[in-house]
Amino acid sequence: MKKTEISRRGFLTGTTMALTGALVATESVFGVPAYIKNLGKPNSVFNGVQVGAITYSWRSMPGSAEDILRYCIECNISAIELMGPTAEEFAGAPEAPSFTRGTQTDEQKTARAEYAQKMAAWRAAVSMDKFVQLKKMYNKAGVSIYAYKPNALGSNNTDAEVDYACRAAKAMGASHTTVEIPKDSSESKRLGDIAAKNKIYIGYHGHLQQTYTIWDEAMAQSKYNAMNFDMGHYVAAGLDPIPLITDKYQHILSMHTKDRKSKANGGENVVWGEGDTPIVEALQLIRNNKYKFPATIELEYPIPAGSDAVKETAKCVEYARKALEAS
Repeated sequence: MKKTEISRRGFLTGTTMALTGALVATESVFGVPAYIKNLGKPNSVFNGVQVGAITYSWRSMPGSAEDILRYCIECNISAIELMGPTAEEFAGAPEAPSFTRGTQTDEQKTARAEYAQKMAAWRAAVSMDKFVQLKKMYNKAGVSIYAYKPNALGSNNTDAEVDYACRAAKAMGASHTTVEIPKDSSESKRLGDIAAKNKIYIGYHGHLQQTYTIWDEAMAQSKYNAMNFDMGHYVAAGLDPIPLITDKYQHILSMHTKDRKSKANGGENVVWGEGDTPIVEALQLIRNNKYKFPATIELEYPIPAGSDAVKETAKCVEYARKALEAS
């Protein structure tokens, strides 16, 4: 089936179940809130391919652990790449001051630096118990966490913070953490060494700087350095993702999936089926070759009027399902 045959007309219409009223308390220490349990378990494995989502897709909406779990169930998402703030808030991290992009006052810069120090100290000392609890709550509702993306893996983060990221990812059942590809190869060496001690992988993510060979040095440094490939950004950089997937699938831990126009066509993020990213071909390549990595929905196109991020993610899930169930 060609990509153009799976159009917006084929997407889900209507809304998902609405939830009103106050949130219901959990049934037990590791229980699922009743308002979530009553929705039923999701299943986004289609013809052997795990379709997931990065929780960044719902950045325009409240992001507590319970909120994210509800979005998963409403979207029929059964596995996720979890952004750091959701898990860290659940585990009792220090509250972050409000940050604004752009020029900051001296007071704001000071507050940000103090918060970074508080977070570093908290991460170095925090118990993994709440991360295990989060895993159990999600698993009981039918959702697994395959990747964790905390803001703890950058060059300004301590070794203890990197170690924390690896331990927290393992505690939640993830196989890997994710972070942007470092510009300095000594940084990927540092991350790879700490990942090796924890026996958990680091998937390096890229944007328009992605090339066919950009991961090679990091992967040569450690067997725990691997790829969190972004197919949409790769297309917007002017490249064809299919040969890369075919050649390097063994090193791909998860693949961000979105539709972008090619570099020649402007590179915009667009509704699935309206861009130049070969989503259908890539999903069927994963299916036909039984590649093991999940396809991670990353919702980045502008949300249409009258819709929201949950509804749009559900449309992407349905698009992927149709692609994977087509011959």
